[in-house]
Amino acid sequence: MAEPLPLCYLNGAYLPLAEARISPLDRGFLYADAVYELMPVYGGRAFRFAAHGERLTHSLAGIGMADPHTREEWRAILGTLIERNGGGDCYVYWQVTRGAQHGRTHAPLPQIPRTVFAFCAPLPVNGPEILERGVACVTAEDSRWARCDIKSTALLANVLLRQLSVDAGASETILLRDGELTEASASAVHVVLQARSAVAARIPGTAGLQARTRRHPVVRGRRGRRNTPRL
Repeated sequence: MAEPLPLCYLNGAYLPLAEARISPLDRGFLYADAVYELMPVYGGRAFRFAAHGERLTHSLAGIGMADPHTREEWRAILGTLIERNGGGDCYVYWQVTRGAQHGRTHAPLPQIPRTVFAFCAPLPVNGPEILERGVACVTAEDSRWARCDIKSTALLANVLLRQLSVDAGASETILLRDGELTEASASAVHVVLQARSAVAARIPGTAGLQARTRRHPVVRGRRGRRNTPRL
C-alpha cells in the first residue's frame, strides 16, 4: 500500500502528516465515536463529491452529530488539501470525531469541539493481469454491526473479515447474511449475471447497507431493477 501524501488537514490547519496530533482522550480514539468518508480523485478533481458529502451528513446524523461544515466549506477544505498534495490521481480520507473531553464516560458531553481530520494517498491502480484474470476471494458470514449505513470508524469486524482472505492467500472476503450477498470486507460488490447487472444486496442506504457513491455510474440506465444475488 502506498504511503499517504505528506500534508494533512487537522482542525482548521494544513500541516505535515507526521506532525499531526490529537488528544489521547479523543472519543474517536477511545470509543470509535466517529464517522469517515473516502473519495477518489482523478486528475485533481474529486469524484462525486456531492454524493460523498451527503453520505457523510447521513452518517453524522445517524450518531446524533451535526455536520461541522457546510458542503461548500468541505469542498474548499478538501480541494485545498488535494491541491497542496499535488493533485493527480489519489484518494482523500476525512473523518469527524465527537471530540475530546476530560475523563472517560460513555455518555458524551453535548458541547465539545469536534475533531476534523483529512489526508490524501495515491490511488491504487489494478494491473492488466488483475483486469484480465480477476482476483481470488473467499466468503464469510457478515459479522458487522447492524448499522452499516453509518460509515463508522469502528472497523474491527471488517479488519478480521479481511484477514480471512489474507490468511487464505486471496484478495477479498465476500460477505453473506442469511444467505444473501451484502458487501465485501473493504469493497462494494457488483455482480453481472446473464448480462443483467445487480448491486449486492439490500437497497443501499437502508440500515443494513451503506449508500454506494459509485453505484449509480455503474448501473446508470438500469434504475429500478435490483436483483439480490444468492450464493
